Amino acid sequence: MEARRSIEDACKRRLQKIKVKDVGGIKPLQNPFQEKSTNCKFHPLKLVLFFIVIGTFYIILSSPSVCPHNNSDTVSRQHFVNRWIWGASDPRYISDLDISWEEVSQVLDQLPDQNKVVNNIALLNFNKDETNEWTQVVPNANQTVLHLDYAEKNVTWDTLYPEWIDEEQEDEVPSCPTLPKLEVPRTRIDLIAVKLPCRNEGNWSRDVARLHLQLAAAGLASSAKGKHHVHLLFITKCFPIPNLYRCNELVARKGSVWLYKPDLSVLREKLQLPVGSCELALPFGTTEQEHSGNKRREAYATILHSAHVYVCGAIAAAQSIRMSGSTRDLVILVDDSIGDYHRSGLEAAGWQVRTIQRIRNPKAEKDAYNEWNYSKFRLWQLTDYDRIIFIDADLLILRNIDILFRMPQISATGNNGTLFNSGVMVIEPSNCTFQLLMDHINEIESYNGGDQGYLNEVFTWWHRIPKHMNFLKNFWIGDDEVVKAKKTLLFGADPPILYVLHYLGYKPWLCFRDYDCNWNVDILQEFASDVAHHKWWKVHDAMPEQLQDFCLLRSKQKAQLEWDRREAQKANYADEHWKIKIKDRRLKRCTDRLCNWKGMLKHWGEKNWTDDPFFHPSPPTIKTKETKTSSLSGI
Repeated sequence: MEARRSIEDACKRRLQKIKVKDVGGIKPLQNPFQEKSTNCKFHPLKLVLFFIVIGTFYIILSSPSVCPHNNSDTVSRQHFVNRWIWGASDPRYISDLDISWEEVSQVLDQLPDQNKVVNNIALLNFNKDETNEWTQVVPNANQTVLHLDYAEKNVTWDTLYPEWIDEEQEDEVPSCPTLPKLEVPRTRIDLIAVKLPCRNEGNWSRDVARLHLQLAAAGLASSAKGKHHVHLLFITKCFPIPNLYRCNELVARKGSVWLYKPDLSVLREKLQLPVGSCELALPFGTTEQEHSGNKRREAYATILHSAHVYVCGAIAAAQSIRMSGSTRDLVILVDDSIGDYHRSGLEAAGWQVRTIQRIRNPKAEKDAYNEWNYSKFRLWQLTDYDRIIFIDADLLILRNIDILFRMPQISATGNNGTLFNSGVMVIEPSNCTFQLLMDHINEIESYNGGDQGYLNEVFTWWHRIPKHMNFLKNFWIGDDEVVKAKKTLLFGADPPILYVLHYLGYKPWLCFRDYDCNWNVDILQEFASDVAHHKWWKVHDAMPEQLQDFCLLRSKQKAQLEWDRREAQKANYADEHWKIKIKDRRLKRCTDRLCNWKGMLKHWGEKNWTDDPFFHPSPPTIKTKETKTSSLSGI
């Protein structure tokens, strides 16, 4: 009896140790010795076998290779142990799509002649029945079933794409969560097939498991040595990541089956980037080093549609690019609402003017601000360039940003939440990408009703560049005096610290040059900065005089500014900008047939004849050298 009790005590102590060392949700083993009666009888062979099993489990679970440490390998092993022992599955990775094997066969038939025979195929994220079906589809191929450890449950889209990171590393060094990678098979792989989940809800593209599977497949493909070609086949209801698997690399598509032949050198470069915007893809403080790309195939681009008041801003933006030292082409897209006079000014500033057919936002109301802003999709039709830095027409380039031509699509600064700001972004023109944007124009919902929201739904996998490359001119409500002082210092630094200064609120050329007119409107005061305002006018004054004429004020705008100044005086705003005597020389220049702008104030706000465009004739076009012109139209 004493011997039996000692055995029971030893087993209990061992089981208690195992319970303490329980990892990854593994349930403690039940004690087989706990019965109603303590007078248990043991078969010697069973007892020996039991100790062997317990000992094996103990060694595996307590091994240093599976103890939780801060590295991806040990976490990966821990996940493997969980799956191997308990057969666990993660619902995030499950796709409920019924595979059409006929579509798979039809797509595989589109492989080039030299690749008709697939010798080795790797399968990822298929269940057992689907794996067996592959032996019927490609009967002569050797199969390798890939096992990918799941991402940690605490890895969410918000952790991959945080709203803010410490770019300057003043308090911390930003880092991204680790996603387990595939082990590279010893056999050379010809085809990698992946089944991707696609949730029914609208946020299907911001799916960690979906992203993880695509990055893992890309990593395996890019591990191929030499000139060996690897094809990737995705089975999914929703399109794969368009800036990882480019549409011009699509060999064939049938229904939910997509077959790609990626450029592995390009794929390897993209896999060097952080997994999300949780780290800077372009390190903070990077110098303006020379870029080795084909300069003739790179350009800055902007767009004007239905807004000739932005012509002055576009001219100043061009001036700032040239002042920064860049010699890249400047391309501007305009529609028919931009007349010959304004086009001539844009050409004189250095822009190559391309006429476009506008694209209507089908979800916008008639005459709304966002009715035609999907016209920005025309940028992807500029296929005479490999890479474009898009800039809004209301910003200044203070330092050379040609280094962004090294970055892939989409590279941009963060905006809010997990989203990027499209005011400065790197894109790669492609007619098939343009077609992709147009194909989903009626189904994809833009969070803000505009092009920025739409592009964020298509290009959810994007790369963060420093905010100094698209620094917004505004002061958030939560900014304390220290933060405000720091921003003001950045706005006025000479030599400049910021690369790009983006003007929000009333634009400088639509204000009197004496001070920032955002001060006169209470809801716009967060955008007010006299220092940033004067920075813009410094660039304006460096422009040729004939280009400065495109920044003159119309009579109605003068009246609006004076009205706002008087309203600020009535409200007795504490900043007291309304006390400043206006000396702007443009007050004495009349650009229309109604020059008595002060008389307009007597009936301000009433609908009157001054709205008639008849009273705003355009001057004759200015003479410019011949420039490259073309038109973009289509869908």
